[in-house]
Amino acid sequence: MVEAMKNIVVFVSDLEVAKTFYKEQLKLPLVQEAMTMLEFFPGGTSLGVAAALTDEAKALVGRHTGITLRVSEIDTLCSELAEAGVTFAEPLEHSPWGKMAVVQDPDGNLFALVDR
Repeated sequence: MVEAMKNIVVFVSDLEVAKTFYKEQLKLPLVQEAMTMLEFFPGGTSLGVAAALTDEAKALVGRHTGITLRVSEIDTLCSELAEAGVTFAEPLEHSPWGKMAVVQDPDGNLFALVDR
């Protein structure tokens, strides 16, 4: 019987470049690091960032991930990301349900950032 979701994995072409983006720029909490994978978020469902080593995995690099990250102080984070040269597929916008932006990692993987 399925008990819970363990992780979601995003594939990248360069793990060191990805580590800088996810850990230093997005400020995700790094839980574990191996030669071919980084794991973020302690407890619960984690986000895996893995080196694309096979043709099948390479085909999954640089796409919309469908992943949404809830962010506190989204205005500050988006300003810091913009100053660091991070690409925004959709700039920070205000809507009746909250604030949202879509950022792109160095490989073109897209993530939504929301404040609620």
